[in-house]
Amino acid sequence: MTQPTDTPQIYNSKTRPQSADDEISNFNRVNYLEVTRHQHEQRVDNFLLNRLKGLPKSHIYKMVRADEVRVNNKRCKPHDRVYRGDIVRIAPVQLATRDKPIISNEFAQSLMNRVVYEDEGLLVINKPSGIAVHGGSGVDVGVIEAMREVTGKKYLELVHRIDKDTSGLLMISKKRSTLKALQQHLVDKTIQKHYLCIVKGQPALNEQRINAPLLRYTLANGERRVKVDTQDAQAKPSETDIIVRSRFDLVTEDGKSQPVSLIEALPLTGRTHQIRVHLAHVGHALLGDDKYHVKDQSGVHRLCLHAWRLDIPNYPEIRAPLPEDIAALLPQAALDSLS
Repeated sequence: MTQPTDTPQIYNSKTRPQSADDEISNFNRVNYLEVTRHQHEQRVDNFLLNRLKGLPKSHIYKMVRADEVRVNNKRCKPHDRVYRGDIVRIAPVQLATRDKPIISNEFAQSLMNRVVYEDEGLLVINKPSGIAVHGGSGVDVGVIEAMREVTGKKYLELVHRIDKDTSGLLMISKKRSTLKALQQHLVDKTIQKHYLCIVKGQPALNEQRINAPLLRYTLANGERRVKVDTQDAQAKPSETDIIVRSRFDLVTEDGKSQPVSLIEALPLTGRTHQIRVHLAHVGHALLGDDKYHVKDQSGVHRLCLHAWRLDIPNYPEIRAPLPEDIAALLPQAALDSLS
């Protein structure tokens, strides 16, 4: 979709469009939203996801295919982009939940206390394990919804995502220009993310690159998974560099000793579950991983994956300290290797 020169008159005095910056108050009617500078050049699917909270992404795509969403009175596709001044028509929709999520003061304050970096355009939070980055699919509220509520800012957008069970650094943009700049860095691979993880076994090499294509698939129960697949043309090229920070023995709950390693993982591509699947593929699955390490005997009760450090051009180095539950598993020598 190209940027329009003149926005067609697609509404009357009774259906004047509302600003897309404001929340939709009534989903039972047709809504007309006027795109502002905050959504300029956003994809249609992302535009809708941010305004139809609680609606699964699959339903968003279904609405677009059924012509229940129009941009300037024209059919659109999920990957089309909207531009400032565009009018987006959204047909009546039934959301899974209508009530605004209740965010406790305690939860709100805990998130604010986890901000490790902030400037006029970027906020970086040290996300705890067990909290989703955004609501949807049975989750009432995620980090981004809570931060919008706590800060009172109309414009806060996720620059990227990390898994619910992964802890550590999460980038949130406070300005559209910052979002575009950082996402371009991600496309250009000029942002380097560093993750720390504890894995079973002890790799023979101190450093290695895992180059294995990844394919997403769905289990019979509807859960999504990822696997290494060198034959399917749909599998995406994926690379991860790993550095062994420390090798040690972990005493399990039953008193047995298990050889494990503290690994620093640097993903060179950004695939779903990439680090978890790549390390499992080379025989060193993450402790506490209930998806790719189902025979884990360590007794660890959380996914041992932490987004530790961000190297962003023209920004200072940003770090998130190890959470206490991971740090408690490490010997002092392993902790010292991170200083």
